[in-house]
Amino acid sequence: MVVRREKRNRKYLGSRRWGVGNIKNARGKGDRGGVGNAGARKHNFTHMTAKERHLLHKKGFTKWHSRELDETTLSRINAMATQQGQVIELKNCKVLSNGVLQRPLTIKAAGFSSRALEKIKAAGGTAVVIGADEKGA
Repeated sequence: MVVRREKRNRKYLGSRRWGVGNIKNARGKGDRGGVGNAGARKHNFTHMTAKERHLLHKKGFTKWHSRELDETTLSRINAMATQQGQVIELKNCKVLSNGVLQRPLTIKAAGFSSRALEKIKAAGGTAVVIGADEKGA
């Protein structure tokens, strides 16, 4: 097959610049000195290891959403309740036993601690476990 034109890089053989103008323009990040993390493996490495360890050696994937439950306490639920016999629904939330219920309530939540269940039943209320995630994931 006949070559109809020269390769572009043959034009620059023997020159230092290869078409980038001044030679310092072809150095990549080498002309930036110590700006930012440009010298992370050189003179800034001590600062990185001492002050910003969380930026080094990251591995694996990060979940884009959390499946863990939010938390609430009985004292917060007690503040939310305005009347007796009220139904309080807390989706994607776990009820913890911090505080005391002062009236019987029906609490629907994704989870309950064992002490919270005892305190709810002692106050005359009921605890109903609902699905943590309605999408089924």
